[in-house]
Amino acid sequence: MAISLQDQLLNSGLIKKDKANKAKKEKYKQSKQQRNSKTEQTEEATLLAQKSLAEKQAKDRELNLQQKNQAEKKAVVAQIKQLIQLNIQAKDEDGVAYNFSDNNVVKKIYVNQATLKNITNGKLAIVKYGASYELVPAQVAEKIKQRDGSFILVLNDKTEDDLATDDPYADFQIPDDLMW
Repeated sequence: MAISLQDQLLNSGLIKKDKANKAKKEKYKQSKQQRNSKTEQTEEATLLAQKSLAEKQAKDRELNLQQKNQAEKKAVVAQIKQLIQLNIQAKDEDGVAYNFSDNNVVKKIYVNQATLKNITNGKLAIVKYGASYELVPAQVAEKIKQRDGSFILVLNDKTEDDLATDDPYADFQIPDDLMW
């Protein structure tokens, strides 16, 4: 077995037995005092641990909430893209150009006369689908608008029936030979 430092110093004659006993008593008193005050230190350590655990849990909750919001946004975008993909209406590349704005930039989409009339009457809407623009029915556009209105670029609220009932001059005929 190894001999303690104190015993080695006593054997070599560097310290006296009285000093060694005094040092032993001091060490015993300190250890006894630490044992008695250990409960106090333990309570402090427990409080600090609980505080750090509470902070960590709050931070984790915040991160989880952010991740949940991001997942919900992704799900909404996926739903919108699916709605658009399932309800795309045909465009006519040889038809009439319909101009609309997207972020203050004028864009064109080519459609036939019947589709143009449906767009102006509010039966069809123009939505942004990736990098392109697509036509969808107004009912689908309303569903998209409920989820995220930024995808809808053109959705007219007018219909022919509304115009006909509100027009005070509907009973008057316009002559064909009228010159302006």
